[in-house]
Amino acid sequence: MEVIRESTNTLSRKSYRSHLQKNFEEQTCTRCVMDTSIPEIRFDEKGVCQFCHIHDILEAKYPIHNEKVRQETLEKLVDKIRQAGKGKDYDCVVGTSGGRDSTWTMYTAKQLGLRPLAVHFDNGWNSETAVTNIQNATQKLNIDLETIVADWEEFRDLQISFLKASVPDVEVPTDVAIHRVLHLIAGKENIKYVLNGHSFRTEGVAPIGWTYIDGKYINAIHKQFGNRPLKDFKNFTIPDLIYYTFYKGIKVVPILNYSEYDQEHVDKVIKQECGWEYYGGHHHESYYTKFIQSYLLPKKFNIDKRKTEFSALIRSGQKTREEALKYLESHPYEYDPELIDYTISKFEISRQEWDEWYSRPPKSFLDYPSYYPMMKMLKYPIKVACDMGVLPELLYLKYLG
Repeated sequence: MEVIRESTNTLSRKSYRSHLQKNFEEQTCTRCVMDTSIPEIRFDEKGVCQFCHIHDILEAKYPIHNEKVRQETLEKLVDKIRQAGKGKDYDCVVGTSGGRDSTWTMYTAKQLGLRPLAVHFDNGWNSETAVTNIQNATQKLNIDLETIVADWEEFRDLQISFLKASVPDVEVPTDVAIHRVLHLIAGKENIKYVLNGHSFRTEGVAPIGWTYIDGKYINAIHKQFGNRPLKDFKNFTIPDLIYYTFYKGIKVVPILNYSEYDQEHVDKVIKQECGWEYYGGHHHESYYTKFIQSYLLPKKFNIDKRKTEFSALIRSGQKTREEALKYLESHPYEYDPELIDYTISKFEISRQEWDEWYSRPPKSFLDYPSYYPMMKMLKYPIKVACDMGVLPELLYLKYLG
C-alpha cells in the first residue's frame, strides 16, 4: 500500500479556515468520490485519498474473501460472546434505530445464534417508518427491546446549542448519547459485548472535518450556547471510556465487518424477514437527520454525505465510480420546505431566530475546546493502545493516522 506523505487527518484551525475560503485546488480521489470539499483530505502520488487507504487497512484486518479464514474468525468471536453471556438473559447489546444497518445487525446476531438485547435511544425525531421498523424487527426476530427516551427540553436545548455554534457536527449529541446508552444498558445487565452496526464497506469513514465526535466538545458547545443544565443527557467522556472499557470490561464489536455486506441483498432479506420498509434516503429514518443531510449541511457547509457512502460502495465493488459521479452531478440534494418548517416548529423557535443562526459564518470543532489537542499530543501512545486492541483501531486511523 502506498503511503501518503503528508499527515493525513490532523487538522489545524489555519488549514480549516483556508478550506472555508476555498484556498485549494479542487480535486477528486481517482479511486472513489471523496474530494476537496473535505477539509483534511490528502492524496498520494496516484491521486488516491487517505480514506481509500483506511479502507484497505480495514479489509486486511477483516478479510472476507477467504471463506475458511472468515468463518473461523467469526466463530471464535461468537464463541467468546456466548461464553461471556453464560447464565445471563442476554449475551450482547444491539442498538436499533429502524434503519437498514441496525436492523441487519439484529438479524445477523440472531442468525449467529446470539441472544441480543435491542436498545433504542429516542431523541424525539423518529419518523413513523422508523418506529414501525423497530417494532416489526424486534417482534419478528423475538428480541427484547429497551427504549431510553431523552428529556426533550434538555435535548432540544443541546441540539439548538450546536446550531448556534454554527458547526456541521449537529448530529453528534445523538451519536454520543446512543454510544453511552448502549454501554449504560450493557453495564446494568452485566453484558460484556456491544454489537456495532457500522460497516466500513457501506458507510465508509466520516471525515473529522464533517463529523467530529468528542464528549468534551459537546460540553464546551453547551456551556457556551445552552440555557439548561445537562442533568439527563448521556454524554461519553474519557472517564466514561475508562470506566466501561477497563472496569466493566465492555467490548464494542463491529460485527458487520466480518461478513460481506451487499445493500441490495440486505434490503431484500430484512424486508422479508423483519418487515422493514425503506424511508427514502440514507439515515432518513430520523426527521432531524433528513433535515441536516438534505438541507443544512449541503446548503451551509457544502457537505454532501452521500460521497462517503458512495465511496464505500465503490471500494467494496457495489457501485462504480462513474455511476456515483454521474448520480451526484445529476441529483443535487432536494429539501422539503415543510420539513424545515416542521423542524423550526419542533424547536419552538421563530423563523427570525433560525435565519440568524443559519447566517452565522461556518465554524468547526477546532473553534471550541475538545480532546483533539490532547489526542495529537498522545498520538503514538494511542496508536500502541489501538494496536493492542485496547482502543478501536479506527480511532487512530480516523483522527490521527
